[in-house]
Amino acid sequence: MKKITGAKIVLETLKYLGVKDIFGYPGGAVIPIYDALYDFKGINHYMTRHEQGAVHSADGYARTKKVPGVCLATSGPGATNLVTGIMTAHMDSIPLLVITGQVSTSFLGKDSFQESDIIGITSPITKNNYLVRDICDLPEILKEAYTLSKHGRPGPVLVDIPKNIQEQVVDYSLFEILLKKDIQEMRKFKPTYTDKEIEEFENYFNSSKNPVLVIGGGVLNARCVEEVREFINRTKIPVVSTLMGLGIFNKDDKGYLGMIGMHGLIEANRAVDECDLLICVGMRFDDRIVGDKKRFSPNSKKIHIELDKAEINKNIVVDLPIIGNAKDIFNRLLKLDLKVYYESWRESLEKVDVFKERELNQITTLKMLNEILDENYIVVTDVGQHQMFTAQHLDIKKPFQFCTSGGAGTMGYGLPAAIGAQIANRDKKVLAILGDGGFQMNQQELILLAQYNLPVKILIFNNGALGMVKQWQELFNEKRYSSVILDVNPDFVKLGNAHFIEGEKIDNVDNLKRLKEILENDKPYLVDIQMSYKHNVYPIIPAGKSYEHTIGGE
Repeated sequence: MKKITGAKIVLETLKYLGVKDIFGYPGGAVIPIYDALYDFKGINHYMTRHEQGAVHSADGYARTKKVPGVCLATSGPGATNLVTGIMTAHMDSIPLLVITGQVSTSFLGKDSFQESDIIGITSPITKNNYLVRDICDLPEILKEAYTLSKHGRPGPVLVDIPKNIQEQVVDYSLFEILLKKDIQEMRKFKPTYTDKEIEEFENYFNSSKNPVLVIGGGVLNARCVEEVREFINRTKIPVVSTLMGLGIFNKDDKGYLGMIGMHGLIEANRAVDECDLLICVGMRFDDRIVGDKKRFSPNSKKIHIELDKAEINKNIVVDLPIIGNAKDIFNRLLKLDLKVYYESWRESLEKVDVFKERELNQITTLKMLNEILDENYIVVTDVGQHQMFTAQHLDIKKPFQFCTSGGAGTMGYGLPAAIGAQIANRDKKVLAILGDGGFQMNQQELILLAQYNLPVKILIFNNGALGMVKQWQELFNEKRYSSVILDVNPDFVKLGNAHFIEGEKIDNVDNLKRLKEILENDKPYLVDIQMSYKHNVYPIIPAGKSYEHTIGGE
């Protein structure tokens, strides 16, 4: 009778779930899975050069393809190298299926070679995790984990598979029965809002004079972009965005004021500060948005539309929580008799962009990119000043076109996430905007661009500093620049050449026009854009402060 190993069950189950691509790095505890991958048809495996590269690539894949990303690593240090990426996905509600090898069950709990309690380590940063102890449980666990990662509020789920489970065999006929068996029914999400909350929304809205809508990443997860846009078009109220909500509206949309928060635009933060009704959708009132809790939108009633009831009143106490799927809720709201005469309030907040500087810096570079990029681009950033400059000044035209680490602020995220985004979207162009500091954290992943023929374009905003930390030391530590000036950087163009990637330096503003030709070619390319570290990202609201303490951006 035909037999199948646990390792082959893993691959067959992933294929059954529709998984096309996985990212990983081999090691002793996953050798059986990699042996099964050797001649397996239907799943592409991309070998990154570090486990962190694998999980960030899976993250970029998930954010831009709108399906769970899958990554694979061995036990011990291989598994723990995934932790930063798991936390990154957890903070931004990104669906991942993380598969790790583990020492054989007879060695568990004995400090065996390359053993780590990855279940205990990742419990706080996963939706759930599983240690497989029976080969017959493998199909159900993998199906449940994959489904759970995208169910309700998305997030990472980890499955830890001991090596002996991978090596065991069962009858193929039994596997087929197990594969087709329905997984245990997910605990159904039950919205708690009622007609009463919808009626209260109508009363709050029609009683307000200066309402504002705040949109977060939950709007994208709920796939309710069109409903939110219709709501704004109908009511004429101003709308602002968190970092994770960028792309739902763009600069040409009437009433869209931009990003709010620590590095939010003046007009957007002003709207939140001065409004009398704050309607927040799919966002969690994190500290980078709120600052001083006592002074956050001090004169407003607050409505929070949110799927995860754990976020209600966690950071900011609201007047009206509406717990449920945002798409369903907005379909209800669009049927209400809502006031539609807020244009004068909206227009009083709008600002004309008068930036005319001609020096080579982050803003002039981004202004040039606005003239070049179209809706076919996906933009991925790393973390730091360049990230905030990009969020402020790059016109993100479409949902899922912008990919960045928000809640975790993970340096080293950008390059591998761009690789994952390109693999997920072969028909689109991927642009990675990176700082010189964050780029060096996962620069080893450059070789994947050549190995897998990925036409990712890399722009390094090279200011010779850990720019964001330098800015804080400048503003709040009397310019005591401690360990933030990168006196010696690699020659990034030569580094790219060593990885079979062509590139060039740009050191004056006139040469920025080269970007158009560079971005239009179909090969990977690295551009080292030389900038001064004197440029800071403004405006900034100091941590724990409120709108009236804004520095810069007059």
